[in-house]
Amino acid sequence: MTELLRTNDLVLLSWLQALLSDAGIQTVLLDSHTALAEGSLGVLPRRLMVDDDDAVRARRIAREAEISLPDPHSR
Repeated sequence: MTELLRTNDLVLLSWLQALLSDAGIQTVLLDSHTALAEGSLGVLPRRLMVDDDDAVRARRIAREAEISLPDPHSR
């Protein structure tokens, strides 16, 4: 799995998930329950993951939608 985005912005996460779903790319949202348990204070961001084989296409879709993603090589 490849992490595309780590954020507390639920609207952005939902939008990106919808875009990727429309393109046939399955996503997994990690840390959602943990973030809720800590009271949604913004301490623990949620992580949007895609299959490694879909990562390049998912990044292209995000870029075309003008969604800024972190550089995958900076981690």
